[in-house]
Amino acid sequence: MTTSDPSLALQKAIRARLIASPELMALVQADHVMDANGRPEIMPAVYIGEGQSILRRWGATSFATLHVWFQEPGLVQCKEAVSAIVGALRIDAQADGVLPIEGFTVHDMQATQTRYLRDSFGSFSHGVVTVAAIVQARAA
Repeated sequence: MTTSDPSLALQKAIRARLIASPELMALVQADHVMDANGRPEIMPAVYIGEGQSILRRWGATSFATLHVWFQEPGLVQCKEAVSAIVGALRIDAQADGVLPIEGFTVHDMQATQTRYLRDSFGSFSHGVVTVAAIVQARAA
């Protein structure tokens, strides 16, 4: 496997899949799906946040954390957006074929965990989605 880390290529592919999701785009504007830090100034938003890669000789498992933000008194819209994200990011090579990304091939990708957090002041909902992808480097 190449020595490069697949997390940036995966981040770009995640964003592309999210903005191609009609279900998610009905809730969040495409330009509000981004790599950023902190609580967003513009709501609703999906931040493609932290990443981690576990590199092996012939492949890697790469993780991404997405943060979903809505200004709402409960968690309804946040949960709807997270459900759309879970559906948009599911890749199963046996059922759907592989997903080529920059320098790598994704063989499997799915949300492995979702969490919902309430703002202590009751103004915001915050969803956290952990995504795992099994990738293999492609020849240059």
